[in-house]
Amino acid sequence: MNPPADHPPISTPDDKDLLFGPAADEYARFRPGVPEQVAWLLADAMTGVPDVTLLDLGAGTGQVAAALLPALPRITHVDLVDPSQAMLREAVVTLHPLMGNRTLSCHEAPDDQFTPQRPNYQADLITCCRAFHWMNRPAVLAMADQVAAPHATLALMGDGSLWTHKADWTTVLKDLIQSYLGPGRRAGSRGTYTEPSRRYEDNLADSAFSDVSQHLFRFPRDWTPQQVIGYLRTTSFARADLFAERHAEFEAEALHLLEGHADDRGRLTEQVDFTVLLARRPGGTT
Repeated sequence: MNPPADHPPISTPDDKDLLFGPAADEYARFRPGVPEQVAWLLADAMTGVPDVTLLDLGAGTGQVAAALLPALPRITHVDLVDPSQAMLREAVVTLHPLMGNRTLSCHEAPDDQFTPQRPNYQADLITCCRAFHWMNRPAVLAMADQVAAPHATLALMGDGSLWTHKADWTTVLKDLIQSYLGPGRRAGSRGTYTEPSRRYEDNLADSAFSDVSQHLFRFPRDWTPQQVIGYLRTTSFARADLFAERHAEFEAEALHLLEGHADDRGRLTEQVDFTVLLARRPGGTT
């Protein structure tokens, strides 16, 4: 499926395109998807909405929509917003077999600059997974208020990263990365990553979507050493270009380290805390 006519070109790639666009293929292959139980939670939030329009911000390679389409067959239209053309191309490939008679629009733009292409547009479900920290959060929430249906649900969700997860194997992996790149957590070529000064809950409290409930899903996630290596190439803290000519050396050393920490199945286990914030306007109902 080719992007439809309302897929506008982007003239100058922004920081997020430079951070993640070059790894779009590996992002699609190695980034964990949205858990099924999260998809069912979002589907339940749409109870009573007959025809659902999904607006996914920071859509990447379409993981949110890929999880939601089977769980919520009442989705009739999907809008994907991401500044990376390469990411959206991967998303179209991923979602094509799942779309059926639904319609799909891709928007290459910063997330706070999404502009609906259809008259009388209203999004019923607005999602953002593992991406809100990269965004102009007040601007995104203000935009969402403009395009959301009165009953809309906004879902912010994520599960951290292997940099933040604490396990024996992630600790030694982080130490190895720092031995190559320095003690700070890199944020691509822009320097080091700075933790957001405000919680997402605080941003939501200041927005139209101030009625918030939190949902936590805990489960184990297994990785193979090779999958971890592929995942690292998609991150802002260990992507290939940060290592320059030493990247192959780093990957060989990391693979040897990870294989030494794998269990007798050849697996590395991450205990995941996947958090979902469901936010609505006060008094909003389906």
